[in-house]
Amino acid sequence: AFARTHDVALFNASQMQLDRSSGLINTVLLISSSYFVVRAVECIRHGQGKRSARWLAVAIACGGGFVVLKLFEFAAKIDAGITMSTNTFFMFYLFLAFFHFMHVILGMVILAAIAIKARRGGYSSVDHGGVETGAAYWHMVDLVWIILFPLIYVMH
Repeated sequence: AFARTHDVALFNASQMQLDRSSGLINTVLLISSSYFVVRAVECIRHGQGKRSARWLAVAIACGGGFVVLKLFEFAAKIDAGITMSTNTFFMFYLFLAFFHFMHVILGMVILAAIAIKARRGGYSSVDHGGVETGAAYWHMVDLVWIILFPLIYVMH
């Protein structure tokens, strides 16, 4: 936002080259995935490991949708010759979006490990801190996107 104030026209013109629909779909996917993680935590609190694992699988699928859409977005930018050196807007866009992208992938790995353990009965209604910790990480990744989406795709 601060860098934008130094060249508003460049940022606005560059921003128009982004696919807002893709950004919006990704936002819906991540918010939905956070809801599914909440459902998983609720299930594990009631000792329902297999149901918790199913909710986590749905959350992971939403994360996978985010990853696929983001890969198409990155590929479109690369095909258009856009790199981090193109201009200040794309430097921020590519850096922040890729950094977040990598955290989504890590979150999916974490949720998968938790789902496997939950399915195998590794958590109980009393001992489920690992599920809550993984959920907290996932929600933080979601929160970061909720901040990035308007900054990158919407703010003029």
